[in-house]
Amino acid sequence: MGKKVKVNLLVDAGKVTPGPPVGPALGPFGLRIDQVVREINEKTKEFEGMKVPVTIIIDMENRTFELEIGTPPTSSLILREIGVEKGSGASGTNVVGDLSLDQVVKIAKIKLSSSFASSLVSCVKEVLGTCKSMGVTVEGKDPVEVIRDINSGRIKIEEG
Repeated sequence: MGKKVKVNLLVDAGKVTPGPPVGPALGPFGLRIDQVVREINEKTKEFEGMKVPVTIIIDMENRTFELEIGTPPTSSLILREIGVEKGSGASGTNVVGDLSLDQVVKIAKIKLSSSFASSLVSCVKEVLGTCKSMGVTVEGKDPVEVIRDINSGRIKIEEG
């Protein structure tokens, strides 16, 4: 195994081009940039319309690469689900959208691998916390109320 170099980029999912930031960042490493761009676009297309962190691991000896695709921020996933461009500037008084509990669980499943949460339930609570700060309700309720319902057992989240 040769020397490895990591290049971290934040890219527009599914719409990467050989121009900045990818081309200039990879130019010095002698990779076929069109191959890198094609693979990034394939692996990020499910997050199209969002910024996604990508790490390109380059083996300097044989000029090959591997990709590690991160997940978009929780707030971006929430905005995509409710179909708005930005959260509330006044989350305590201004509601910008409402998610179903299923949508919250879906976002938690996407984020689970990159979260510090120890379980899906914990990750759901993290997503609910982000909903709260963005002015997004869940099934018409304040996200804090939903967290209380989960803690008391009134709402059950199925692991897995």
